[in-house]
Amino acid sequence: MKKSLLLLCVLGCYSQSSSAVTTFTLANLMPTGTTIATAQSSFRAFSEDFGAALSYKPVTPAAALGITGFDIGVEVTGTDIAKSSTAWSSLTGTTSPGTLPIPKLTLAKGLPFGIDVSAFYTAIPTTDITVSGAALSYAILEGDALEPALAIRAAVTKLNGISEFSFGTKSLDVSFSKGFIGFTPYIGAGQVWVDSSTSNAILTAAGLTGETFSQSKVFVGFNINLGLPNFAIEADSTGGISSYSAKLGLRW
Repeated sequence: MKKSLLLLCVLGCYSQSSSAVTTFTLANLMPTGTTIATAQSSFRAFSEDFGAALSYKPVTPAAALGITGFDIGVEVTGTDIAKSSTAWSSLTGTTSPGTLPIPKLTLAKGLPFGIDVSAFYTAIPTTDITVSGAALSYAILEGDALEPALAIRAAVTKLNGISEFSFGTKSLDVSFSKGFIGFTPYIGAGQVWVDSSTSNAILTAAGLTGETFSQSKVFVGFNINLGLPNFAIEADSTGGISSYSAKLGLRW
């Protein structure tokens, strides 16, 4: 019980006030004198960086949790958003942070037949942005002391909080892990599909269109389990954009 309360307290450190500091205004993407080609290019760069940042990050080995298993944690991901720094400045009137920090509350539950379900929720600091995601994984090889684990995972994420902006991702990946005593390294690869659009009347009248595209994904990480306390680190490259994640929690 004390450990569960500790996780909630850590998550609370990332909570933000109701008055957001950074507001995204889609119309600012095309100020007077900007061509539609430039606005479209900025929108694409912004969508690519957000696709890398907000798509599902496993931060877990391929091994199935098992029917009694849970993985509860507080996670932080930092993504390099340098590609969209110009778009960020136009949309918000502020300087891009360079690396976008994304704290998350994560939960995974093991089911029969090597199936795990998982979900996360985040409120990005100093913005009105919230993101939720869910995944379903199947361990083709469930993994044990001698056998490695091999799993496939399908996931979706959805952004809310930016007016006149619709953004979501779908992903599919395969991962491989081999457990040792208390230590499990893993690797994986997959594909992310991004769907990004705006309903802003100024932009749509000018001819700006939504962006629908895919990004290749590779990731590597390791998990340390000390009976109940659990720690994991993961490095991810989605569309050539780097993200680094760390998760602290409980896994059994």
